[in-house]
Amino acid sequence: MFRRVLLAAFVSATFISAASAATLRYSATLSGAREIPKIDSKGKGKFEARFDTETKILDYTLTFDRLSGPATAAHIHGPATRAQSAGVVAPLGNKNPTSPVTGTVTLTDDQAKALASSKLYVNVHTAANPAGEIRGQITRVHAPHKAPPAANVPAAATAIPESK
Repeated sequence: MFRRVLLAAFVSATFISAASAATLRYSATLSGAREIPKIDSKGKGKFEARFDTETKILDYTLTFDRLSGPATAAHIHGPATRAQSAGVVAPLGNKNPTSPVTGTVTLTDDQAKALASSKLYVNVHTAANPAGEIRGQITRVHAPHKAPPAANVPAAATAIPESK
């Protein structure tokens, strides 16, 4: 009897835990105008990621082009608002990364909280701009709101009868 109760509790906890885990989408648009201070750069980039709230693993793809020269590094920085700078949280790719850069980062609890509150950013560095040439704040991508489907009412049923 005790084993059954214990097994039932374990199975229930597993379902509750799995139900509360989620995979969230995040993105950032990178440009020189988002650097602190702003950089006059033709460079641009895009960071797209999926975050597993249970494992705290962030799967990402970073793309960039039109930089002043080859990238010398790419990082996630934080915690910081759009108007602040902060230290490196995690490198993205290897030294001298080339686009696209893909990989995974396991975040700590504090880093996951910073991600959820939009206080992490991506920075791509070059020799001409060692502090960063393009930057973008990482924000959550919310699914677009879909309007409920229109009621399936025949047009004749909604027509106003003509008066005679």
